[in-house]
Amino acid sequence: MINEQLTDPKSIVIIGGSNTIRKPGGKIVKNCIDGNYKGELRIVNPKEQQVQGIASYANVNDIPDTDLAILAIPAKYCLETIKVLANQKNTKAFIIISAGFGETDETGARIEKEIVEIINSVNGCLIGPNCIGVLHKNYKGVFTTPIPEYNSKGCDLISGSGATAVFIMEAGMLLGVQFANVYSVGNGAQTGVEDVLEYMDIHYNPDKDSSIKLLYLETIKNPKKLLKHASSLINKGVKIAAIKAGSTTEGSRAALSHTGAIASSDMTVRALFKKAGIVYCSSREELLSVASIFKYKKLKGKNIAIITHAGGSAVMLADVLSNGGLQIPAIEGEDAKKLETYLHPGSSVSNPIDFLATGTAEQLGIIIDYCEHKFDFIDAMVVVFGSPGLFDVENVYNVLSVKLDICSKPIFPVLPSVINAQKEIKTFLSKGNINFPDEVVLGKALAEVYKTSSPSINDVKLPKIDNKKIRTIIDKANNGYLTPEDATLIINASGISGSVEIIENSKEDLLSKISQIPFPLVMKVVGPLHKSDIQGVILNVNTVEEVSKNFDILMSINDAIAVMVQPMLSGLELFVGVKKEPGFNHTILCGLGGIFIEILNDVAAGLSPISAAEAQKMISSLRGYKLLQGSRGKDGVNELQFIEIIQRLSALVEAAPEITEMDINPLIGTKSTITAVDVRIKIEKI
Repeated sequence: MINEQLTDPKSIVIIGGSNTIRKPGGKIVKNCIDGNYKGELRIVNPKEQQVQGIASYANVNDIPDTDLAILAIPAKYCLETIKVLANQKNTKAFIIISAGFGETDETGARIEKEIVEIINSVNGCLIGPNCIGVLHKNYKGVFTTPIPEYNSKGCDLISGSGATAVFIMEAGMLLGVQFANVYSVGNGAQTGVEDVLEYMDIHYNPDKDSSIKLLYLETIKNPKKLLKHASSLINKGVKIAAIKAGSTTEGSRAALSHTGAIASSDMTVRALFKKAGIVYCSSREELLSVASIFKYKKLKGKNIAIITHAGGSAVMLADVLSNGGLQIPAIEGEDAKKLETYLHPGSSVSNPIDFLATGTAEQLGIIIDYCEHKFDFIDAMVVVFGSPGLFDVENVYNVLSVKLDICSKPIFPVLPSVINAQKEIKTFLSKGNINFPDEVVLGKALAEVYKTSSPSINDVKLPKIDNKKIRTIIDKANNGYLTPEDATLIINASGISGSVEIIENSKEDLLSKISQIPFPLVMKVVGPLHKSDIQGVILNVNTVEEVSKNFDILMSINDAIAVMVQPMLSGLELFVGVKKEPGFNHTILCGLGGIFIEILNDVAAGLSPISAAEAQKMISSLRGYKLLQGSRGKDGVNELQFIEIIQRLSALVEAAPEITEMDINPLIGTKSTITAVDVRIKIEKI
C-alpha cells in the first residue's frame, strides 16, 4: 500500500548510487539532486567514498534510519538488503529498479514473493521490481529522462511498463501535455496500477491533485478494485484514459515475457472500462490525444465544424469523425452566405469550412466567431492550419490561442507543420496550449471520448429469478457442459421464454411424442457442440416420415447421443451469451444471432451486473441495430424484452457464478416476443 514514506520521504537512500550517470544508480542520484530533493539523500556504494558530492556508505548496515530506499543493484543482492532496511533501518517504502524477478523464472518469482512478505510485515510499500521508479513533486526517483516539470494540474501517469512511461512522457511533452506524478509499477509485486489508483481516489483533493489520470496496463490483477476506484474518481470529476495491452494471444505472450501479466480478452477489458467510465485507448498516440482533449473544454454534442485551409486533411477528418458516430452538419442559410463574403473567392463554408491556403488570421477569427455565436447547431470546432513554409503563421496561432480561451465551445487545434511552423508552434505551446499534429488520430480519440459514458450505477436492480431451482441444478451437475435438459431448466428458471422441444435417443419414443409439436419442425443432433458445421441441423421437416428418416441421419453423426425436435420459428435471429475471465465479473454479450455472429462479429459486451440502461446501450451500439428496430418493411423485435433477457442473464450468473461459458443462439425475435431456441451452458466448480 502507498504510504507517506513513498510520497513525501524525509530521507532517501539509493542503494547502488554511482558517479557514473550512465548507470541507473548514478542517474537516479543525479535526478534527485537536479530535482532539488529537500530531504536527506544517502548513498550506499562500497566502491566509492563520495557519489556526486554526497558521502557514500560502504554497507547498508551503516546508514541511519531511512524512509525510502531505491535499489539499483543486481537482483541477487536485493533480498538481504531489504531485510536489513525493513528490520533494522525502519524503512517503510521501497522502489526496486532491478530486473530479474518474477518476469524471468521461478527462482526470481520466489525471491520476489519473499521480498513482498518482508515489506508487508512492516506495513511497507513496494514499487517494482523491474521499473524505472517514481516521479513525484517531492523527488525524482527515476533513472530515466526526460524529467517533465511537475505541474499539479498536469496528468498523473501510472504505467506497468517503465519504457512505455518514458515514451508517453517524451511524446506528450512535444505536444504540450504536462505531467504531475508518474508511477512505474513494473511487476507490480505488491503495488499495481489499481493500488496506485486506489490511493489517488482515497486521498483525492480537487484543489491540489491532477484531474486527469492516464493508465498503461499489462495486467489487471484486481478488476473490481480498478472498477471501484476509477468509477469513484470519475464521479468526483476526474477523467481517466487507459491502454490495456496483452489482450490478444500474441500480445499476452509478449506481456507474459515482460511482466508476468495475466491476459484478459479485449472484449472483457472494454466492458470493464465502459462500466467504469474509462476512455479506452489502443496506442500511446491515442492516449495522449485523449489526454489533450481532456485539457480542452468538454464536448457536449456531436456536431463538429471543421475549419481548414487544407482540403485533404478535412476529408480525412470528416471520414474518421463520421465513422466514430460524430457529425459534420452542413452549414447553410443567410449567416453562411454572410460569412462567405469575408473570405477569399473560392472559399467554401458548407462544412468543412475551407478558407484556402491564402486564408488570414483575421478570417480565421471571423469563422470561429460565426461558429461560436451564429451557428447554434455547432457544438465544437476543429481548426486544421499548417504552413507551406512561405510565410509566418504566428498571427494565425495567436488568434487561435485567444479564441481557445474566450469561446464557450471547445476548439481543437491541429497544427501539423511541426517543421515549417516549428517556432510558431513552440510559442503556441508556451501559452499552455496543446497541439494535435494528426487530424485522424484526433478524430478517433474525439469519438472515443464522446461515446464514453459516465460510470454505471453501483446499485443495479436485476429481475427476480428462481435462484433455488437454479442452485439445485448447478449443485448436482458435473463440470463441463450441462445436458440440454438441464440447460432448458436453467433458462426456464431464469424467466427466459424457451421453445417447446422434445429430446429422445429412441426413434420409437420420439415418434410417439411428435404430435405435441406442430409442423414444420427443426431437428438437431445432441452431443456435438458445433451442429451446423457437421450438418447436425435439419430445417423444414414437414412429415412423420421425414422425422423418422432424419432421426437415423442425425444419430449416425459421431458423438451423437440424442435428437432434439423443436417447432420451426420465424423472426430475426438474435444472440446472447456469457464469458467469464479469471478475476473479472461475467461478461454478458448480445448481438445478431445464427451465422451472423461469426460473419459480422457484431457483438456488444457489458460487465455484470447490468442495469436496464446499460443493456439498452449495448443493443443500440450494434451495427445491426436498425434491423432490430425494423427496416425496409420488415418488423423489428421487442426491444424491451431483449433488454430484460440480457438482465435475466446477468441475474443468472450472479446466482450461478460457476457458469464460465453460455450462449443462447439463436433467440428468435418478433415484435411481440423473443424465444430461446438453442442453449448451451458450461460450468466450472472450483
